[in-house]
Amino acid sequence: MLAKKLISDIISPLHTSDTAQKALSWMEIYKVSHLPIVNDKKFLGLISESDIYDLNEPELPLGAHKLNLFSPFVYEDDHIFTVISLVANLKLTLIPVLDREDNYVGSISLQDIIKYFSKLISSENPGAIIVLEVAVHNYQLSQIAQIVEGNNAKILTLYIDNDPDSSKMNVIIKVNVTEITSIIRTFERYDYTIKATFSEETELNELYKNRYELFMRLLNL
Repeated sequence: MLAKKLISDIISPLHTSDTAQKALSWMEIYKVSHLPIVNDKKFLGLISESDIYDLNEPELPLGAHKLNLFSPFVYEDDHIFTVISLVANLKLTLIPVLDREDNYVGSISLQDIIKYFSKLISSENPGAIIVLEVAVHNYQLSQIAQIVEGNNAKILTLYIDNDPDSSKMNVIIKVNVTEITSIIRTFERYDYTIKATFSEETELNELYKNRYELFMRLLNL
C-alpha cells in the first residue's frame, strides 16, 4: 500500500491568507491537531494547535505572523509503513503528502491510518485467531502455512510480536474459519505451543480492542 492510496478526500490545507481562528475551526471539524499550510502547490510547513494558541492576534492572516513551522512529509509513492513510522515518531495527527516534484498533493490523517490498520488485521472478516509461542530460531512461515492449509483453512493475516529481550516470539494468525480444533491439534503434533485462541465474537472484539490500544500507544511513543 502506497501513501497516495490513503490521502484524505476531506481535509483541505490552509493558506497564508487564512486566519488562526479558521485554522482552529478546521482542526475541530477534521478532528486533527495539525494542518498543512500551502501556497499554490508549495508546501510551507505544518502548523499545530499549540502553535496557533501561541499567536497573539488570531484574527490576522497566518502569513502576517512569524511562524516557526516544521515540515515533515512523505512522498506519494512511499510505503504506508514509512507513513506510520513518521506519524508515530513525531506524534502527528496528520502527515502531508508530496509528489516527487515536491508539490503538495494531499494529507493522511491518523484516522486514515487506523482504518487501514483495521483492514490490515482483517478485523471485519469472519474467522478465528491462534497465537503461537515460537522460539525465534524455530520460526518457519512455510510450515505454519502448510499446517493451516492442510486443515482446509487459509491465513488471512499473520504478524509477529517480538520481544527483543526474549528468545521466543508470539506469532498471531488470523484464519478464515471459526472451527479450529483440527488446526490446533496439528500444531500440537508439530510441538507448537498454543498460547491463546480466539474464535467467539466477544473474544475477537476484545482482542481487536487490545490490539487497537497497543497500536495507539505505538503512535504516541
